[in-house]
Amino acid sequence: MSIPDAISRLTDYYSRHGFVATVHRALVAAKRALFYNRMVLFYYDLADGISDTSVFPSAIKVERVGNAARLNSDDLQELTSFWNPKQVCRNIQERFRRGASIWLVKVDDRLAGYGWTLRGDTIEPHYFPLGQDDVHLFDFHVLPEFRGRGLNPLLVTHILSTVATESGGRAFIEAAEWNQAQLASLRKTPFRRLGLARLLTVFGHTLTSWSEKDAAGGPHEGLPGDNVLTIAKPHER
Repeated sequence: MSIPDAISRLTDYYSRHGFVATVHRALVAAKRALFYNRMVLFYYDLADGISDTSVFPSAIKVERVGNAARLNSDDLQELTSFWNPKQVCRNIQERFRRGASIWLVKVDDRLAGYGWTLRGDTIEPHYFPLGQDDVHLFDFHVLPEFRGRGLNPLLVTHILSTVATESGGRAFIEAAEWNQAQLASLRKTPFRRLGLARLLTVFGHTLTSWSEKDAAGGPHEGLPGDNVLTIAKPHER
């Protein structure tokens, strides 16, 4: 997240929740940034295929949206209700422009959660370059009132099943090492752990420091060994 975006989000949080809550949130964010700033990376070989055995109750459905024109006003309102609607709208437009899709999971026709995918690239600088047939899954969120129902692993597995029919590359996703809820959710999906890494962008160049890389994850073109610092070219947009 860029510094302007972080400031915008914090300002919007202050307007919604007040000074004390904002200070607490800022301290938690600072602690995570200083001491828990590594990400756990996961992968799945789409060429292996996957059978989506998830049983969706009749009340639950998933919609894939690939452009802003197909995003209805109620869903857009829900998506922009968390923080700074103008910034969120800009982010959504940019993602659609780059070719990303948003997957909406609904319960009784109400938006309950979502996640994004992008093929062959990432929206933000990433830990390593993706191949043209790779797919990045990112920015998953389940609305508070729908948490605890296992919707996130259902959605992730459904997405993997769908994109496996469209691409023979690999799917990638990551979660912060402090986010135990997200990590537990991903363990219920076909994703396999790849490793633990930090990422830093300096003057447009991406620096990746690998703390560990699981041997069970198998090789991937362009991935370094353990405890290696890699520097990638500036992220293209």
